[in-house]
Amino acid sequence: MTRSPLTTRIIAVGVALIVTLLTPFVLRPKSSGNQDSADETLVIISPHNATIRDEFDRAFRKWAEANLGKKVYIDWRTPGGTSEIRRVLESEFEYASESGRRGIGIDLMFGGGAYDFKRQAAAGHLAPSQAIQRELELLLSGIIPHSFTGETFYDPHGLWIGTCISSFGIVYNSDSLAALGIESPPKSWDDLADPRYFGKIALADPTKSGSANKAFESLIQQKIQEETAKVSPDAVHPERDRQEAIKRGWANALNLIQRIGANARYYTDSASKIPLDVAQGNAAAGMCIDFYGRTLAEQLTTLDGSSRVHFITPRNGTSASVDPVAILRGAPNPELAEAFIEFCLSKPGQRLWNGKVGSPDGPTENALRRLPIRRDLYTEKELEHFTDPEALPYEATAGFNYDPALTGNAFSSIAVIIKAMCIDSHDELKEAMTAIQRNGKPNQATEALFDVSITSYSNAVGGISETLADDNKIHTSKLSRNLVKRFRENYRRAAALARRSTR
Repeated sequence: MTRSPLTTRIIAVGVALIVTLLTPFVLRPKSSGNQDSADETLVIISPHNATIRDEFDRAFRKWAEANLGKKVYIDWRTPGGTSEIRRVLESEFEYASESGRRGIGIDLMFGGGAYDFKRQAAAGHLAPSQAIQRELELLLSGIIPHSFTGETFYDPHGLWIGTCISSFGIVYNSDSLAALGIESPPKSWDDLADPRYFGKIALADPTKSGSANKAFESLIQQKIQEETAKVSPDAVHPERDRQEAIKRGWANALNLIQRIGANARYYTDSASKIPLDVAQGNAAAGMCIDFYGRTLAEQLTTLDGSSRVHFITPRNGTSASVDPVAILRGAPNPELAEAFIEFCLSKPGQRLWNGKVGSPDGPTENALRRLPIRRDLYTEKELEHFTDPEALPYEATAGFNYDPALTGNAFSSIAVIIKAMCIDSHDELKEAMTAIQRNGKPNQATEALFDVSITSYSNAVGGISETLADDNKIHTSKLSRNLVKRFRENYRRAAALARRSTR
């Protein structure tokens, strides 16, 4: 039965109303403050884990009492990762618009990738911050650069600003590698495609985790840049050759993701699960964000200074991206929201990210293992109090330059493609890869397996991206089904060809 547009609209508004009514109760975790004795309440929606929330909760309440003369209670809303937060905000603001309200009862969005903040800014869900404008001296002096390694660190209109720096890499268990007969630890994304890792790689679903999708995008950018670097500026048609190189690099990257995907033990909805499973030996290695890997490595360090868990940043394989903060449109307590941003950008707020427990302005109970965004925190004196003094993001990630013109428009496409190519067709992918490995890697079977023409670069930045941008659930669902069907057919054909080659 086909619903009328009016009926569909009524249902959508009804769902949004239910979400609005339930959000304050479902998304409210325990806070360390006392709401009854607080002078003011600040409502923050965030994907940050409990450790980060607790430390910022305590530190900001202490800072607010000293600098504002107010006792503050922070009401944290934690629906999940950035994808879940995006859905909540879109639903809440849609209902607010329908009911004539400007805001949604939430002051701040704290944490997640710059991509998500750009998306919220484009939707009109963010408000300009006076605190960011007041810190203009920091921005103009380069203490917080506008961009680095091709990544944007703050919005030029003051809608959002990064608070800490993240990079992506590989967490691995040296004991597990030894058990698999792998003598050299992984140093690049390519190493995760080694067949000896079969069933031992931990990955996150990029449609559920923005950080996971960013890691995959970094891999894709690296492969594209490797190909474009081969184009000679003296070529007869340099621009045409460059476009062809981009397409080759894109296909090479998807093929590498297929090989890594075939080695996957699972695809989790939570990126933080990956280092835990690697630490327990359930997986030998995985792709994760830097602070997850470093935190586990520290927790498992023995008295002699060794650890079975290690984190590495792939050489020329990742950029330095930021976790921003922003005020939401119609914030119920905008002045306190401005004060929180001011605290986040101050030296005390910045020291919290990588300070040792008990160090000046450092965390109280747990090291956060994140890297501050301010350049002036990376001095010899400041680094004495860091948990990761050797992790210098303005030096370590140099050499890789993210080019948004290459894959920025395909960011959503990448997640959908990987889900269809590796997750929804995982059983078929593993079966095909196994058959090919066992039967001498016959050419026809290998070509069938690595046929990614349906998700070519042109299609990813064109038709697929346009379909996703329309945000029509029927069209998106149809697109996903078609991609899954095509990849499953390819993998079944590849497996059959591999087996037939030995007859």
